[in-house]
Amino acid sequence: MPSTRPPLSPLSLRPHPHLIEIPAWTWLEELSRRQGKRLTLGQVPDSEWDRLRDWGFDLVWLMGVWRRSPQARMDFRRDPRRFAEYDRALAGWKLGDVVGSPYAVQDYRPDPRIGTWREVDGAWRKLRERGMGLMLDFVPNHTALDHAWARSHPEYYVEGGESDFRSEPDRFCLREEKNGALRFLAHGRDPNLPPWSDSAQLNHFQPGARQALVETIAALARHVDGLRCDMAMLPLNGIFAQTWQGFVFEPAPATEFWREAIAAAPQLVWLAEVYWDREAELQQLGFHFTYDKRFYDFLRDGWAPSLRRHLGGDFASQARMARFLENHDELRAAAVFGPERSQAAATLAATAPGLRFYFHGQIDGRKIHQPVELARAADEPADPSLQALYSRLLRLSHEDVFHSGRWKLLETAGAGDSTSDNLVVYQWRSDAAWKLVAANPTGAAAQGRVALDADASGAYILSDQLNDTDYSRSGQEIAAGLYIRLEAGRAHLFDIRRAG
Repeated sequence: MPSTRPPLSPLSLRPHPHLIEIPAWTWLEELSRRQGKRLTLGQVPDSEWDRLRDWGFDLVWLMGVWRRSPQARMDFRRDPRRFAEYDRALAGWKLGDVVGSPYAVQDYRPDPRIGTWREVDGAWRKLRERGMGLMLDFVPNHTALDHAWARSHPEYYVEGGESDFRSEPDRFCLREEKNGALRFLAHGRDPNLPPWSDSAQLNHFQPGARQALVETIAALARHVDGLRCDMAMLPLNGIFAQTWQGFVFEPAPATEFWREAIAAAPQLVWLAEVYWDREAELQQLGFHFTYDKRFYDFLRDGWAPSLRRHLGGDFASQARMARFLENHDELRAAAVFGPERSQAAATLAATAPGLRFYFHGQIDGRKIHQPVELARAADEPADPSLQALYSRLLRLSHEDVFHSGRWKLLETAGAGDSTSDNLVVYQWRSDAAWKLVAANPTGAAAQGRVALDADASGAYILSDQLNDTDYSRSGQEIAAGLYIRLEAGRAHLFDIRRAG
């Protein structure tokens, strides 16, 4: 599937692009084992970049490029609560395999294990030469505890007092200054979860902190095509004020942080990790794409009616959703959906409007979820059936109609029972092509009828490109209501054309 696309620019990124997330450290360890020598980013064989191009990806997110915190690394190595998870993920792991979280950023420079700025820029050029763009991480909410700002600009951080530390020590990091004074920096946190003990919480109402973050973005923009922004809803003025009430006393800024941040690098592709129904708000603030966790949850739980209602929302917003079956936070898709439901889930994620988001190893059917602080992943045999499914879906969804065509969610009517509610059916149509996607993401068989805008006097061939089966149907039949029956977890992807 050689790409004919020109090098990426903000204006040339096609609608409904394809992205793959690759954990940079793990990937380099895999390639190093394969090559029999230690590789950094600049030594990645060209064949690896060619493979990503041939799969049809528009954006490559190298996750975890930045310098990781040595302090956090040692804390992870000393924390026995993590050992059981490491045992499940990597048999025979050693303490040296625990390298710390990529989201405890000590410095926005490449980690020495990854390479140098020159190597990052070289990877960027190789991607651009192949019509792809490079995306890297930006973590707005917090830094590592040993980030330089924690010493040079402690005012950038949320602080508590000794009484706060004594009552909730897990929420604060105790620091001793050179003069012997004690500081109590708050750990970063999602208000619904325990604090992240390897992080220090930035104060988004402190003007200097906001300016320093904006300047960091402007500097990164010289090396990337896009930024994936971690927990992007946390800096929103309302959320930040509610989370840190009683610890932050500056007034809320007149503008949202993301207005200033995106204005500093408007040429980039901006992707937000976001939850709590804040997707539309972040899109309005300038993000090109926002995580769609509800899409994933509805698929995972087999809630077809909820998924269909979700897809029926405003199309402009749907086209800016990032649809995924897995990422570094979620369990592996092959383990979640299994052979029973993978076809339906993968087909919907590959062809729905929005950013089509894949994770390293997903295409091979890997099942073991790896903690982000581990350098190595377990060796797993590839699943040939999933490889074949994803290879086919990547090839089909690369076609122009799935990017420049007109998308429409279709109504399903009953066909003798009530199971039509369990079908998700939509079409992509252009002057040159007509595709019909039908999927049953549930755990039971479903049937229904779908009326299509067809010439009742004609005849049509429906070629199921997932299952290599052709059907002949009259225009009258499909205009009145094409009958569709799907077993649990199965899907059709029809190419529809006039007969004769």
